[in-house]
Amino acid sequence: MPITAPDYSRYFADGTSFACGRDMTGTLSAVRVGELALTTGQVVACDPFVYLGSGDVEPFTVAVEPGRYAVDAAVATLVRPGAEPESRPHTRVAAVRLVIRDVEVAGWELALLPGQDPAELGEEEYFGYGVDAGTGCFYDASAENAFPGTQEEEGAVWAAMESVGHGPDVFMAQGEDGHNLAGFTSGWGDGSYPTWIGRAADGSVACFLTDFFVVPHAAETETGAGVQAP
Repeated sequence: MPITAPDYSRYFADGTSFACGRDMTGTLSAVRVGELALTTGQVVACDPFVYLGSGDVEPFTVAVEPGRYAVDAAVATLVRPGAEPESRPHTRVAAVRLVIRDVEVAGWELALLPGQDPAELGEEEYFGYGVDAGTGCFYDASAENAFPGTQEEEGAVWAAMESVGHGPDVFMAQGEDGHNLAGFTSGWGDGSYPTWIGRAADGSVACFLTDFFVVPHAAETETGAGVQAP
């Protein structure tokens, strides 16, 4: 069967710990990225440095009411037990969620693009977006052309990324005509990452969430990589 979603609520509970492989442990904390403007309610997720403004990405098939919505990142601080403390903590963005309703999630489904059919997925397969520049983002479909220069390594998205400094690698970029973008580094880097839609008990959309596979899923706990709530 296709990949299944873990309990993502733990990812955003400060102090959740997990084993990462056999020689590293991590602790999760929730970081507010900012507030995203959804002018049309059509959500796009992609690597902005590769696809933003290219015309090659589409919004997910599930849309929400237009509005402004919080974006949170689950940031993992990783350490090797017994190692000397580092001057700068080793952090990775484990997951990012676009919060549509701040309610408990009752179930998860893969966010799909037009033409994608979950019935075609094989064992542990998923639909996800490709990352080739180590970064992901959320933005409204109407903002596709609001960040000129991104493909030429200039403009608002590049400036926002470069201004991050020594904190978690998350940022908000302000584009033209009131559009903005929530950006974040993608876990361990390049790859393909699924976005999930969390639904409330009444079936309404609670959030969109991209998982960067920093925290091992339940299937991997047999190797000793588990997750423990605080």
